Amino acid sequence: MKIVSINVGRPRLCSLHGETFSTSIFKEPVSGRVMLRRTNLDGDRQADLSVHGGPNKAVYGYPAEHYAYWRDELGLETLPWGSLGENFTTEGLLEKDVHIGDRYRVGGATVKVTTPRLPCFKLAAKFKRDDMIEKFLERGWSGYYFSVVEEGEVGAGDEFEFLGGEATTLSVFDTFAAYTSLDLDLLRRAAAVTALPESWRERFQMRSEAIQKAMIERNSAVR
Repeated sequence: MKIVSINVGRPRLCSLHGETFSTSIFKEPVSGRVMLRRTNLDGDRQADLSVHGGPNKAVYGYPAEHYAYWRDELGLETLPWGSLGENFTTEGLLEKDVHIGDRYRVGGATVKVTTPRLPCFKLAAKFKRDDMIEKFLERGWSGYYFSVVEEGEVGAGDEFEFLGGEATTLSVFDTFAAYTSLDLDLLRRAAAVTALPESWRERFQMRSEAIQKAMIERNSAVR
């Protein structure tokens, strides 16, 4: 388990269907060691702090293992590291194996997995594909956000040392699936993951309550 590439970027203008907006989804690999701080990597900035960056989304990781699929799916000859908007291109950390609340030592820093990444229209704008968000959701390859427990320098080649996880948790893959799921059991399990931000737990709780209510009403109508 290691960092394959460190990628950073600053806000730039992009357009989609005639609308222009600022985005930091364009990341490029950097050499040498970079300081990872509580809210981001040195040299990296977020365009919209309401949905990116901050303590719970200080750095975004995405598995290098998915790159071959995306290159073929998008019909691209090359797809440089950082193309999915990630700060850490990782190896050996797949969404099905990484869990919410997992803590790792990497380089001189300690990080904790907080949430999957939810795709937005900026991903479609970058690749100029209206179906990019749908494809991202279908694969379930969300990548994962880290919070920074301890600041420190990181660089390509640094290995992830697993330090421990939470007793009640879900994989990143299952948590991502739960965000749009109608599976009552999965939603209840997701709502019980205390390592998730409160907004995520509230969403899962509200969806599970709404589904349970609909089930009760449907059963009553049948009678």
